[in-house]
Amino acid sequence: MTLPDWIVIGSYLLAMIALSAWLSRGQADEADYYVGGRTLPWWALSLSTMATQSSANSFLGIPAFVALAPGGGLTWLQYELALPFAMVLLMMFVVPVFRGLHLISVYEYLERRFDRGTRLLLSGVFLLSRGLATGVAVYAAALVLQVCTDVPLWVAIVLMGGITVIYDTLGGMKAVVWSDVIQMFVLFAGIFVCGWVALGMVGGWEHAVAAHPPERLAGLDLGHGLGDGARAPFWGFLIGGLVLYLSYYGVDQSQVQRQLAAPSVRDAKRTLVFNGVARFPLTLLYALLGLLVGAVYHASAELRAAVPAERLDYLMPRFIELYLPAGARGLLVAAILAAAMSSLDSALNSLSASTLRDFVSPWIGEQRRLLASRLVTAGWGAAITAFAFVVGDISTTVVEGINRLGALFYGPLLAAFAAGILDRRARGPGVIAGVVAGVGVNLTLLALFPTELFWMWWNVTGLVAAGLVTALVSRLLAPPRAEQLAETTITGAQLAVSWRRNAWVYAGLLGYGAALIAVAAWCGVR
Repeated sequence: MTLPDWIVIGSYLLAMIALSAWLSRGQADEADYYVGGRTLPWWALSLSTMATQSSANSFLGIPAFVALAPGGGLTWLQYELALPFAMVLLMMFVVPVFRGLHLISVYEYLERRFDRGTRLLLSGVFLLSRGLATGVAVYAAALVLQVCTDVPLWVAIVLMGGITVIYDTLGGMKAVVWSDVIQMFVLFAGIFVCGWVALGMVGGWEHAVAAHPPERLAGLDLGHGLGDGARAPFWGFLIGGLVLYLSYYGVDQSQVQRQLAAPSVRDAKRTLVFNGVARFPLTLLYALLGLLVGAVYHASAELRAAVPAERLDYLMPRFIELYLPAGARGLLVAAILAAAMSSLDSALNSLSASTLRDFVSPWIGEQRRLLASRLVTAGWGAAITAFAFVVGDISTTVVEGINRLGALFYGPLLAAFAAGILDRRARGPGVIAGVVAGVGVNLTLLALFPTELFWMWWNVTGLVAAGLVTALVSRLLAPPRAEQLAETTITGAQLAVSWRRNAWVYAGLLGYGAALIAVAAWCGVR
């Protein structure tokens, strides 16, 4: 790293802090802090949502999977195929209910529909799983920064964790959203610079494509992932991905918080439409970058020697280190920082919102909640950064298990909210029993079939098991009170109105999803 590189990185980090300090002006209450006073424009919320998805793991992992991973290739594009279909269902069933209740924490819905115990249990599950996973993500991104910059690991952790905690604590949701917007442009610049340099090195797109075997260029793998050994099966991605995206964009605090921050129901739906359309092109850019840098890898003994076989995700950091000029290296490190921090800031803000609203607010006066919001955010930031310091001393098996927590819980959590919205007989004890059963089924499958069952199917098995148990247990109990159903469920008449008002949008998304499958098939089938 040269002085120009450090100037670029330092300027980026200082700009994030200055922006958050400026945005912190005029904050009056927790609604300003956690949902930006519901005044943020839909396009900024849309870019922020996309930035949260574009983690450092995406910037590093997708190109490595496409270029080098055994069984990898353009089949990673299948990961995005279910997203447009999920967005249609969320706009029809979820957004109108949540927006009508003026929530800040999505788990507030569970208390209004069921009871406080259900709310606290599922909020606690979210806090535990997201907190641990975020600490692992900070550690993983810090390792990459260490490779790119040769700074000690502790410096890399402090750079990411410390700076993000400062601007998130000061500026709240507004700082998260507007910093994410900037980070998206930094990320796009980084992708473009890397792609341009790699394209020049391999002599053109045709040479880049020719460097890879045909099976790596196929867009579809028609395996199912149910014991057939497929690493990227189409049916697992399509069906499991549908449940994953319904849960992630529909009931995960880190994503729903942006919909709750929109000025209106219409703007909340716009954020979903934007991401339903734009996420595939972004993932395609990552994949094409993988083909270009992968072609450099196959042509360069120097790069091959720098990427250990057991750490294929070093492909991008080593490429940046070896081949990018001074200044450009700083931009790419800033892009990796942007990718990591855009996920970290969202996690911090959502963890803080759930902690304060679900556990702290009932015990403090309204005039003290803004200060409490900042303190809780800082506390979570310190805890996550501290956990990142000790991840390296934890066994690899435990770290991998933490990373799989989300897949174990997404299906059961979706079942809890779906039961509340769709099943007027559902009760809190039934939901709790269902979530326990769904997670239990997934843990059993993990123990019995650790490699045979493609991990995306856990979303489906958890949803089905939790849904069935919730329905069964609830019907053994007395029906819920009328006031528990008011504004917390959706009727057929409401769905009909939603379809009539948004038919062209829904049809467009469904058609777009079908077109994406056709494009993936056009790339080839294996």
